[in-house]
Amino acid sequence: MHAYVLMTNHVHMLITPSAKGALSRCMQALGRRYVTYFNKTYHRTGTLWEGWYKAGLVDNETYLLTCYRYIELNPVRAAMVASPEDYPWTSFHANALGLGDPLVHPHSAYLNLGMNAEERQAAYRELFKEALSDDQLLDIRTYLQQQRALGTNRFQVAIEAELGRVAKVRPRGRPRKVF
Repeated sequence: MHAYVLMTNHVHMLITPSAKGALSRCMQALGRRYVTYFNKTYHRTGTLWEGWYKAGLVDNETYLLTCYRYIELNPVRAAMVASPEDYPWTSFHANALGLGDPLVHPHSAYLNLGMNAEERQAAYRELFKEALSDDQLLDIRTYLQQQRALGTNRFQVAIEAELGRVAKVRPRGRPRKVF
C-alpha cells in the first residue's frame, strides 16, 4: 500500500498487488476481519460495505503521484480539515512527514522524488502546494467509477491488448446505432 485515507463513510487506497488476484483476496480478508470487529464493537450484525470495491490501473509517475494527492487530500476536499496533515487516518504522515506507518510501502515513483528520505518528503510536500484541477479530479473519479486504466493513450492500448478488455473511459449510455 502506497497511500490511503480512512474517511467516515469510505476508504481510498493506492495499492500495487504482489500477484494476480492478490487485491481481491486482500479486500476480502479486510472485509471479513473489519466487519467482524466493527459488528462486535458496535453490537450489530450484517454487512458493512455498500457494494463491491472499485479498482483501476494507474500509469506512470505523473498519474500515480496525482492519485497519491487525490487520496490524501480527500479530507481537505470534504472540508473536514484545512490541511492533510491535520487528518489522523491517512498515509500523508508517512509520505510527507516521515512518520512510521507499517501499512505504507513507498512506490518507485515516490522513491524517485529524492536521493534520501528528507529530500523525498520535501518534494512530496511541494506537490501538495498546488490543488488538483477540476479536470484531474474528474478524470480520477470517472476512470475509477468505470474501473478503467488511468494513463496515457499508449498505456491504455497496451492494457487493452494484454487484458482483452476496454481500458478507456466510455461515454454514458448505449452506443449509437450506425445506419
